Amino acid sequence: MSTKLNKDKVIIFDTTLRDGEQTAGAGLTVDEKMRIAKQLEKLNVDVIEAGFAGSSPGDFEAVKRIANEIHGPVVATLARALPSDIDIAAKALKGVQNARIHTFLSSSDVHLMHQMRKDRESIMIMAVDAVKRAKDYLEDVEFSPMDATRTDPGYLYAILEEVIEAGATTVNIPDTVGYSNPKEFGALIKSIQENVSNIHKATISVHCHNDLGMATANSLSAVSSGARQIEGCINGLGERAGNAALEEVIMALSTRSNFYNLYTGINTKEIGSSSRLISSIFGFPIQYNKAIVGQNAFRHSSGIHQDAFLKERTTFEIMEPEKVGWRGEALVLGKLSGRAGLRSRLSDLGYILDDYQLNEVFQAFKELADNKRELTDLDLEALMSEQYRISDSQSKFEVRTVKVFCGNSSVPDAEISLLCPNGNEINQSSEGTGPVDAVCKAIDKITQIDVELTEFSVSAVTEGIDSIGEVTIRIEKDGSIYSGKGSDTDIVVASAKAYVNAINRFLSIVDQSKNPII
Repeated sequence: MSTKLNKDKVIIFDTTLRDGEQTAGAGLTVDEKMRIAKQLEKLNVDVIEAGFAGSSPGDFEAVKRIANEIHGPVVATLARALPSDIDIAAKALKGVQNARIHTFLSSSDVHLMHQMRKDRESIMIMAVDAVKRAKDYLEDVEFSPMDATRTDPGYLYAILEEVIEAGATTVNIPDTVGYSNPKEFGALIKSIQENVSNIHKATISVHCHNDLGMATANSLSAVSSGARQIEGCINGLGERAGNAALEEVIMALSTRSNFYNLYTGINTKEIGSSSRLISSIFGFPIQYNKAIVGQNAFRHSSGIHQDAFLKERTTFEIMEPEKVGWRGEALVLGKLSGRAGLRSRLSDLGYILDDYQLNEVFQAFKELADNKRELTDLDLEALMSEQYRISDSQSKFEVRTVKVFCGNSSVPDAEISLLCPNGNEINQSSEGTGPVDAVCKAIDKITQIDVELTEFSVSAVTEGIDSIGEVTIRIEKDGSIYSGKGSDTDIVVASAKAYVNAINRFLSIVDQSKNPII
């Protein structure tokens, strides 16, 4: 099924699960990818690039599951312009009607000379053969000439014409290294329409990287010039400085519809939930002043601004916070709240629980409410993220108890108890240079897994001294980075959870890599 619709709609192609996962320090399990895909389905994106099926057994399984369980968005998988990659992509998408193979190949001379070490004619043949092979499996085929913005224009026109003739229904123009600028990129899109004779047979897509901070601007310039698909990631995740942040692109088209005269089919009220879920699972905090989804995006500090805003909100607010699902001054629950109130509020936040799940969450809610007078929506979302992390860690390690003895006149000492994969509960203690160091060393004694902690950061979920603390930890093992998050009103406990979560993620990803592609 093609996503090509009328000329005024911009197709939103989400590559958070593919290019987003290429963010340094990221790594997702199949279950985590499924959770994100279900949220992207709620967001109503047009295309979900679920992964790179030929890159690993884990990605193959993720693409296959998402393609079979997600309904509505087209599910795509990336494939190099190689027969083996195309065949694996087709196997992952077998039997799925709403599916796309996205194949790519370098086209710039610098890539051809130093990466591919092939001439232009050989690359042209590979590109056409890849599209034809993909077309034998599926009707919906996308082709990307990698590093298009540094490709000789004449050769770019020629390769686009040939792949469209071979059956490509979408041609993507990637600014792979974030080299272009809005004026230049818009002109390139116009020149493609003027010089590729069969361009009317395909949708023009763009995929902009943010190395110079212009990914969103370049994407919007492209659609103003005739492109009708934008590829990007929630929160601007991706290689190096990331990709175009989809929430920015979407809200620019929505807020300035009088300028662009274009629209998307996005359910914008799910933008906030999507951003927070992806931040939590990836383990990458959102900067406070991030456009659209940052904590300060709709907060007014200056007295002059506040005065005008209270008189008329449009003086300093060009978007309604509710339109993007922003959580600001939220309703609160407390320790006297019951299951019905909790279920209702979680339902409003998009969490639908059965009775068993509600009982599990309610117990954790009451424990948290004993330590915190009022719980806001942000607290509840942190609580649900923690519950998912516990659920995902079943058959791995789980933090049971943490005790720490420390002070400015004593050596920090930690005692910790972990539930292990074999069902046994093991206790260990260790000294350290600080309480968190002592906790991590005690955990190392139990897990017997040699990892290096490379990054540690703490943020408060809400304001106040009783706020839930959210800890992000990254560990390195065998040259790869794995991230973990943990939340608790006690920062040391949150640190233990985050460290164990990172170790569990390493174990899950290693387990996935052992499963053969079948």
